[in-house]
Order: sequence, then C-alpha cells, then structure tokens
Amino acid sequence: MKSKDALDKIIRKSRVHLYKPIQIAEILYYNRTGRGVNPAELETYRNASKRWRDEVTKRLVGRVSTSSQKFQDNIFERNAMPPSVLRELADYNRKNGGVVESYIYHRLKERLLMVSNVLDYIKKSGLASFDIGQFLDKFSGAPGLKRSVDKAYEIMVYALFSTIVKALRVEVSLSIQNVDKEILSDFEEFVSLVMGMAGKKTEMRFPAKLFRVGTTNAADSGLDMWSNFGPAVQVKHVTLSEDLAEDVSENTTADRIVLICLDGEAETIKRVATQMSYSNRIQGIITVTDLKKWYKMCLSDKYRKRLGSQLLSNLEREFGFEFPSIGELEPFMKERRYDKIKLNDGWKTYS
Repeated sequence: MKSKDALDKIIRKSRVHLYKPIQIAEILYYNRTGRGVNPAELETYRNASKRWRDEVTKRLVGRVSTSSQKFQDNIFERNAMPPSVLRELADYNRKNGGVVESYIYHRLKERLLMVSNVLDYIKKSGLASFDIGQFLDKFSGAPGLKRSVDKAYEIMVYALFSTIVKALRVEVSLSIQNVDKEILSDFEEFVSLVMGMAGKKTEMRFPAKLFRVGTTNAADSGLDMWSNFGPAVQVKHVTLSEDLAEDVSENTTADRIVLICLDGEAETIKRVATQMSYSNRIQGIITVTDLKKWYKMCLSDKYRKRLGSQLLSNLEREFGFEFPSIGELEPFMKERRYDKIKLNDGWKTYS
C-alpha cells in the first residue's frame, strides 16, 4: 500500500514527539468524523491541521512544534504525504474504523516507551554503574530514538557543564566603569531594569549559569546553550558543513563560541570553521571523548559526592523536561477508542 509506505517513511524520519505523523492522524480523524475535511483538497486542512496537532501534542507530549512554517508544510509535498496519497490513506482509515489513526498513536507509544527505558536507566543505574556511553548508545542504537540523539548530546553537555560551574561556585561581576552621574541619574530606570543595579549601585556579583534554549526543532541549526559569563555552546553531532557553519555564525551573536562534536568530525569542523568569518570567536572544540572523560571523572570515587550525585540529578531532570512520558497517552487512546481497534495486516506494532 503506497500510502502506508509514505506514512512509515515519515514516522521513521520523525523525532520522538512525532509531530508530523500526529498531524496526519488528526487530519484522518477529522475526515473520519465528518468535520469538513476533504483529503483531496489541501486547503481544507493545510493550516487547520497544525492547530489540531498542537492541541493533541500539548496534551500528549507537553509542547508544540517550533519549526518554521515552511518546514511544517513540507509534510504535504510530493515526496511526503501529498493530497493524492493522503486520500488513499483516509479511505482506508474510514473503511476500517480509524485503524490508521490508532496505528500512528501506537507508534508514538513505542517511542515513549523507548524514552521511558532510557530514563529508567538513569534512575536505576546509580553512581557506581552509570555509563555515559551506554546512555548515548540507547539513542544512537534505537531506530525510534536515533533522530533525537542530538537532544541527548545537548542534555548530556548541559548536565555536565552546569554541575561543574555550580560546584566551582563561579561568579560573574558586572561593573560600571564610567560613573557619569548625569547619565546614571537621567537613565536610572534603564540601569535598574536592564542592568539590575538600583539606586547608586555601580557594581554587582551573581552566580554564573548556563541556559538551554530548550526548543525541539528538526530544522534547527542555531544556538543550543548560552551562558551569563560569555560563551555560547553549539552542540553538533553531525559534520559542520560550510552552509551549516554560516548558519551558526548568523544565529549566534555571542563573542565566544564553544563547539561540541563527534571525535571523527573534529578535524573537519576545525578546517571549515577556520574559513568562516567568525573563526576568531571560537573558544574551543570539545569532542565526545572529552565529555566521556569528564563524566567518568565526576562519577569516580574521588568526585562522586561532590559532583556525581548532582550530575545524575541534572541529567535526569533535563531528560524529563525534554522528553515526554507516556502518562497522558493511555487515557487519550481510550477516549478515542483506539484501544479497541485490532491492528493487523501490516499495521501491527509492538506497543
């Protein structure tokens, strides 16, 4: 069945949250329940289906797609799910009582169970047995999670960096060097609201922190993390091409940039980066081997109490924040009666 092959291709390419497959499921649901959707006429669902999808994903995965409109509309292009292919899928779905909708949400359940297994590994392995290599392998080795491995790297980096910065009690100082009383008086509100200095205060100190941008965007090539002490951190597990390097330059305005990549791509990234206009802003390139070494050190007997516990706590918290749980899916599937639909004839899943 051509339409099922097209659907499975979209599911394979999707990240954990399955935004595009869920959008297809909602189009099929609105068509099956007689709500004015004609699969052959794109304009009856092109924009409305984004709203239907967002309503569902807010409930099931706790967020909505942040991809560009162009990227979201790619779903209806010829090589994905054009109206002619969607019509075939909708006909089959109606004749079989919503089987395609049920199939898509069962595939989401599979992904969320994979995520749950990774979270269980973090919780149950403990300081003595946790291994960052195994953590990453659970993403890169699972077809359903492989597309989200970049988020696993990002979480891993953030947990490590924030742990070490906090343990060192790093502070950032901000001071006004030109104490121009006239400017300070006339722009007192600006100094207070923007710089945080009230009254006659001209210097302040505060804890150094890192912040994750926190978006899940399949087309994102911009900033992953920023700090209040200088560097912006760009996590890349794919080769940094010249086009992608330009994107990093355009999207990152920080004076200093730290790039993180796979070991085998470090030399390529160095070579490409040195040709870019922002090469002098690159503070350093960190490889996965570096990260694994630092994780091992944090979890060693020497640093287990000072760093290890906080590191795993940060990893668990950020993982839970980034990836959804299965909690809301089961009630949703019962409400739609998907749990009553028998999946067979090629539509069977493992969930």
